[in-house]
Amino acid sequence: MTIRISRVAWDDEAGTALRAAQRRELDARYGSDDHEPGTPPTAADITRFLLASDVDDTPLGCGGLRMLGADRAEIKRMFVVQQARGTGVATALLRALEDEARSLGLAELLLETGTEQPDAMRFYEREGYHPIDAFGPYVDEPQSRCYARSLT
Repeated sequence: MTIRISRVAWDDEAGTALRAAQRRELDARYGSDDHEPGTPPTAADITRFLLASDVDDTPLGCGGLRMLGADRAEIKRMFVVQQARGTGVATALLRALEDEARSLGLAELLLETGTEQPDAMRFYEREGYHPIDAFGPYVDEPQSRCYARSLT
C-alpha cells in the first residue's frame, strides 16, 4: 500500500472526521463518560498535525504533537482506521511524527494510551517506545499507560 503523509491544519475536515472515529472507538472500549485526563488538544496547542492517506486521498490515519517544554512533545490523537491496521500506516505515521519532532529540535516523545488498548501498547513497544511513569494529567489515572522514546 502506498501511504502519503501530509501536514494539515488541526481543523482539516479529514482530520476532524478521523478524530471523531477515534472518539467513537474509545467510547466503545471505555464507555462514553469523559475518558481523557487533562485538557483535550486544540489547534492552539498542537504544533504539528499529520494525515495519512492512500493514493486516492482516502484518509487512513492521523496524529499530532503537543509541546511539553523546549525539548519534548506528546503524541496526541494517533489513530488509524480499522481497515488500514496491519498495513504499515501506523508505522509510517509514527515515523513521520518522529521526523517532525526532530525537525523541531526535540529530544524525546511521550505518549499515553490506555489499559483497554493492548494493541496500541504492543505497537508502541514494538516501535521502540518504553513504559514510563505516568506524567502530567495521567498521574493517578489507573487506566493510563505512558511511554517515551528518545529521538537522539
